[in-house]
Amino acid sequence: MLNKIGFNNKWSVISLIIIIFIILPSVFIFLGLFEQASDNWVHIKTYLLKDYVFNSFILTFFTGLFSIIIGVSLAWIVNAYDFKFSNFFKWALILPMAIPPYIGSYTYVGLLNYTGVIQTFFRNNLSIIIDPSLLNIMNLPGAIFIYTIFLYPYVYLITNAFFKKQSASIIEVSKTLGKGSFEIFLKVMLPLSRGAYVGGATLVVLEVLNDYGVVKYFGISTFSTSIFQTWFALGDTNSAIKLSASLMILVFIILVIERISRGDKKYNHSSRSVKPLKPYKLKGKKSWAMFFFPAAIFLIGFLVPVAQLIHWSIISYGNITKLNIISILFNSIGVSFIGSILVIIAAVIIANTVRVNKDILTKNYARIAIMGYSIPGAVIAIGVMMFFLKLDSSINMVTNYDIGLILSTSIFMLIFAYFIRFLAIGFNSVESGFQKVGSNYFEASRTLGKSITETFFKVDLPMLKPSLISGFLLVSIEILKELPLTLILRPFNFNTLATRAFEYANDEMIHESAVLSLILIIVSVILIYTLTSYKKKGKR
Repeated sequence: MLNKIGFNNKWSVISLIIIIFIILPSVFIFLGLFEQASDNWVHIKTYLLKDYVFNSFILTFFTGLFSIIIGVSLAWIVNAYDFKFSNFFKWALILPMAIPPYIGSYTYVGLLNYTGVIQTFFRNNLSIIIDPSLLNIMNLPGAIFIYTIFLYPYVYLITNAFFKKQSASIIEVSKTLGKGSFEIFLKVMLPLSRGAYVGGATLVVLEVLNDYGVVKYFGISTFSTSIFQTWFALGDTNSAIKLSASLMILVFIILVIERISRGDKKYNHSSRSVKPLKPYKLKGKKSWAMFFFPAAIFLIGFLVPVAQLIHWSIISYGNITKLNIISILFNSIGVSFIGSILVIIAAVIIANTVRVNKDILTKNYARIAIMGYSIPGAVIAIGVMMFFLKLDSSINMVTNYDIGLILSTSIFMLIFAYFIRFLAIGFNSVESGFQKVGSNYFEASRTLGKSITETFFKVDLPMLKPSLISGFLLVSIEILKELPLTLILRPFNFNTLATRAFEYANDEMIHESAVLSLILIIVSVILIYTLTSYKKKGKR
């Protein structure tokens, strides 16, 4: 019965419409590949494209590698050992994710430059003059450091969740074979968690390719900076589209490599009764020694940049009017709330359709739904803008009246772009919720003659509540931090915390950017803390 539902229910029809809207902007990007090349594109392809590819490769490879090293190590330490403040670090090590990398880059440049705290301290107190070039991080290695220290939580979160589910029997068997703690981690747990940390590293790589703020501030040529330059500085839409298509091809190659590296390996427990991993209690010097590494990462990734922002905010608070701050905060929370609601609604519709319908077409809905997160924001912005310009042109043709640009100059275009980019996050949360709920209640309700819609609202929805709230909070955090997509698609004179902080910093008004940056971080921390607290409450 269920296999024959197909397109006879409204869930399938609405899902198909959503999927079409997700695909269309990407279609406009790829169609741009076949347009006649401009002189700018010929120049870019001949002289600049290899630099974009090289810089992007260096940034993504080393950031991914170092994020794996830090994220997996921290996840293992907080799960395998009980040491000083270990419970605190379990959630505190997520907090660097609340700081967008471009904001982190401003703080560290400010700390390390000639007038920064470090060089000033050595000059004034120790009479030591440090060569400024030694502390210059506005280069590729510096960008790798910034990306790693603020993006490693993606690897940490996924690997930490994997380690929590592992059976203590694996460790016990390894110990009976004479293996030490480090050997168990290296030869047993690291291979087992390969899928988890590779998945986390892939998210890190995609975030690096998406970023515009760090590479723009550091003067590093990448695809994202070149897209902005050709679009805004040169006014060359054709070249911007071709660069976007090239970046999409690069992302596709990365995803294929990630899929091949994972292979078809799956690790399952042979027994349903899994004894959780019990942390080994450390005492005395060993406990403090284990404390040092997570404390250092937390200090560098969160406390130091936040302290610098607080210092700058105290200096510059009077330069920014309270009304301006309230207006910008309202804009950020408004688009974040609306975008997150739309994402969760669409995610629920698609996930329920995929669960109910078993035809080949519907099975691909899930893959298309998560496609947006793998596409950098600048690329999505170009595709969405081309799509909305086409819509405005079609409306003018159909009405036979030149009403101008309506949709392509409105806030709807920006929210639609958020919807495409972050649907994957909401969908994964909702799909995970459906997997936990199972199909028994659904089938029982259908047997009693209830429709799919009635079953969803009366049976599934109450049980999905934790997953919906988690997905909503995750999407909200990502929208708050999003920069390149917002910079391109925002309406005239519309600012968010992310865009205004970037503009201040880009205009060499670093101190003024600190107030807005700090507010953005505080809001993100509140959402992260709410998310982690809610998950703990749900488990209890």
